[in-house]
Amino acid sequence: MVVILKNNATEEQIENIKNHLAQYGFQIHESRGVQKTILGAIGVQPDFDTRKIRILDGVAEVYRVTAPFKQASRDFKSDDTIIKIKDVEIGGNKLAMMAGPCSIESEEQIFKLADIVAESGAKILRGGAFKPRTSPYSFQGLGEEGLKLMRAAADANNLLMITEVMQISQIEVIEKYTDIFQLGARNMQNFALLKELGNTRTPVMIKRGLSATIEEWLMSAEYVLANGNPNVILCERGIRTFETYTRNTFDLSAIPVVHKRSHLPVIADPSHATGLRDQVAPMARAAVAAGADGLMIEIHHDPENALSDGPQALLPDTFLDLVNELRAIAHAIHRDI
Repeated sequence: MVVILKNNATEEQIENIKNHLAQYGFQIHESRGVQKTILGAIGVQPDFDTRKIRILDGVAEVYRVTAPFKQASRDFKSDDTIIKIKDVEIGGNKLAMMAGPCSIESEEQIFKLADIVAESGAKILRGGAFKPRTSPYSFQGLGEEGLKLMRAAADANNLLMITEVMQISQIEVIEKYTDIFQLGARNMQNFALLKELGNTRTPVMIKRGLSATIEEWLMSAEYVLANGNPNVILCERGIRTFETYTRNTFDLSAIPVVHKRSHLPVIADPSHATGLRDQVAPMARAAVAAGADGLMIEIHHDPENALSDGPQALLPDTFLDLVNELRAIAHAIHRDI
C-alpha cells in the first residue's frame, strides 16, 4: 500500500500516520522526493480497509500496489533510485561504466587492466575471484588472493570494484574487499543468498537469470529490498532463447520496460549477452541509446590466452575507442559518462 501525503503535511501529522500504519501491522518505508512524500506500507493484508488511513490528517491519497514486487515498484517509489558509493553515482544522469577481466589471473594482469579502466574514465573495476563455471575442470578463480589483488589495483587507480558472490559463506570475506556484490545469473533465484545479501548494506547488482522473466528478476530484487538493503542494481545480460548465433539473446527492450515498472537502476552487459567481441560494441552503443544506466564490459590485454571468456573480451585500444563512441551517444540523449 502507498500513502501519498499532502504537500503541507506537518511532521506531527506524518508521525501520526506512521503510528497508525504500525499499529495495523505494516512495515513503513518513507520516501521524501522533491515534490511529494510517500509512505510505503509493506504487509500482506488483502482485506485491509484503506479508508482507515485515508481519513487521517495529512493524507492526500491511498492506493494498493498491485505488482508482486512491492518495494521495487515504481508505484512504491516514483523517483529513480540513485546509489552513491564514495564519489560515484549509479542511476543518475551520468552512466556508470564497469570494466575489467572476467577472471583475476595475476597481479600483473589486474593492474594492467585497472590502468586501462581508469584511462577510459570508467570508475568501477570488474573481475571475478570466485568463478561459477559450467565445467568443474575450468579455472575457478584465485579466491581471496584474487580479491586482495583486485582491491589493490582498484585503490591504485582510484576505482571502485565489483565482484561476484556465489554462496552465503563467501559474503563475509568478499565484503571486506568489494564495493559492490555481483549476483550472477545462475544465482538470481538463490533466495537464501538474496536474503543474506539483504542483511548487508553493500550494494548488490543482480544479473537477470538465463531464462528469467522481468517479473521474476524484479522479485529477486524484492528479496534484497525486503530484508533491508535498499542498494539494489539490476543487470540485463541476455537470456536463453532458441537462437544459437549469439551466446544469449540481448533483451534491449527490458531496459525501458524495467525503468517504467521500477525505480531501480539498470546496467547492461553486452559481453555476456553476445559472447563475441565483434558484437559487444554495437550492443553497447544500442544499450546506451535504450537508456541503460551503465555498462559492464569485459576487457583483456591478451584474450587468446585468457583463463575465461577470452572470445568476448575487448582489447584495450578497442575498449578506449568504444568509450569515446558511447560518450557521444550519451551526450545525444542528454547524459554523460
